[in-house]
Amino acid sequence: MNKLSKLIVGEIEGSIKSSPHSSWYRGPVIGFADAHDPSFAQLKKLVGPNHLTPQDLLPQARTVMAFFIPFSDEIIVANQNTPFVAREWALAYIETNQLMGDICMRLFKVLNFEGVGCAWEKPTHNFDETNLISYWSHKHVAYICGLGSFGLHHMLITPKGCAGRIGSMVIDTHITPSPKVGLYQYCGYYQDGSCRWCIEACPTGALGENRFDRHRCYKQLLEVDRFYPDLDLCDVCGKCAVGPCALGVYTLPLSASSCLRK
Repeated sequence: MNKLSKLIVGEIEGSIKSSPHSSWYRGPVIGFADAHDPSFAQLKKLVGPNHLTPQDLLPQARTVMAFFIPFSDEIIVANQNTPFVAREWALAYIETNQLMGDICMRLFKVLNFEGVGCAWEKPTHNFDETNLISYWSHKHVAYICGLGSFGLHHMLITPKGCAGRIGSMVIDTHITPSPKVGLYQYCGYYQDGSCRWCIEACPTGALGENRFDRHRCYKQLLEVDRFYPDLDLCDVCGKCAVGPCALGVYTLPLSASSCLRK
């Protein structure tokens, strides 16, 4: 890593460690991509025609950085063992969104001091409320930045799993890109067809081998928000994200209780 990438990694790691909820997290996964990587332009076809490019966020963009904050074993187990979405999971969603916003603001100040410009999109609720398509898909951006591969559940699986939150930032200075992972390399279903855990865990039937009903999924998320009226907006579920790939790359056995690797 060069000086700038070390600075960014250090600030992200430091922010997580100094968080009042630091015990909720494991160490982050961080990667970089060339802002002119053709893959970003392809997101207008893969995600939606209104998906932004790095240059839309920052005209002089040269690098895109993405980071994944993985949840702890305890947060994951709580959502496994609760019939409905666990309160701990909902709280982790709320607080981690806030933490990611704080991280981006902290990076903005630190990078600005170094003469480096940057821009970012908020971690969530940056989507069209009619078609539920994101204007800046952090998980697709993170894939291009080399953080991991996609799973049958349409989430990104990193070397530290899929249970967590993803943020990203556009920077006007060059940082060496991280190597990409195969598109479905970390998913058991796409490896050999042996895992359908996320489909079976989905409480709404929104997930299928060849489909994802985002509206049915979102209806469940809003129901969770109504279930916890004392919390801030918590349109979250995560039942598909607490299986064999929750804490790392898919491995056998498939039982939820044995998928957590210390």
